[in-house]
Amino acid sequence: MPWYARPATLLAWLGRQGTRAVALSLFAGLALPWFAAAMKPLFTPSVFVLLCLAFLRVDPAALRRRFARPGLVLAATAWMLIATPLCCGPLLAWLGLERGILVALMFQAAAPPVVATAALAALMGLDAALALAVLAACAAATPVTAAAFAALFLGDTIEMSPLGLGLHLLAMLGGAAVLAMLIRRAKGQPWVERQSERIDGLSVVALFCFAVAVMDGVVGEVAAHPVRVLGMIALATATSLALGITTALVFWRAGRTAALTLALSAGLRNLGVMIAATGGRVPALTWLYIAMAQFPVYLLPHLIKPVLRRLGATPVRREARRYHPGREL
Repeated sequence: MPWYARPATLLAWLGRQGTRAVALSLFAGLALPWFAAAMKPLFTPSVFVLLCLAFLRVDPAALRRRFARPGLVLAATAWMLIATPLCCGPLLAWLGLERGILVALMFQAAAPPVVATAALAALMGLDAALALAVLAACAAATPVTAAAFAALFLGDTIEMSPLGLGLHLLAMLGGAAVLAMLIRRAKGQPWVERQSERIDGLSVVALFCFAVAVMDGVVGEVAAHPVRVLGMIALATATSLALGITTALVFWRAGRTAALTLALSAGLRNLGVMIAATGGRVPALTWLYIAMAQFPVYLLPHLIKPVLRRLGATPVRREARRYHPGREL
């Protein structure tokens, strides 16, 4: 094999590793705290790269087919980005939570789905096209809705102004989508499809940087406050499940598979892009929560897959194998 072909082969191999890379990324940050601290400056760039690669893997034809009948997509987007934070905001304010937890939970209620929802939906036998369409719609709306709810419920709780948060989200999400579109236009969709494993390999590299960086400071917290850390994991897991179950109930009449697909999207939120938009300028407790929230994001889909089979969700289709869950946030 020529030397210049080896990097592409390595990327293709990485792209096939999926969940193994996820586990390695998380535990590398915990096992090597000095490495996590060194990687922290790469947190925001890694989020942008992950977004760009995820948008690059979007199939425009699949999106057009789903948006031909946009009612369910628009309803789901309104539920996740408007109704959910509108319901959660007053409740969280009434509970009188610590500043860091309040910011983290409001970010979770207002964030778009993780970029890997379509991949996860396909692997779990759900509607990948619906998950993809909802992800795209939420990505387009988040800069406006997140800024509005930050102004309404957070005020000066975060160092960045709500308008600044919205502009940074627009720059990250819009910039990633535009860059992916330019690459697809320059190279063509057939080229993108041929490079799918290599793109997934790049996603694994970016994911590794993200997951290691987000674990900065976590080992010290575990040593100093182990009960708090366990409580954060429990809270993040319970919040994800609550968002997912509520969404499934709201959309159950749309059909079992659609409801469960939307539950997956609503339960697994992209907290990374919210923190990246602030430049990491959030309370320490918020950062800890974001780090602990990665565990349910990575583990819940695999734990609930048997439950979906019992509920009678559509079996995993053969074509779903082309999706890889290594692009999670």
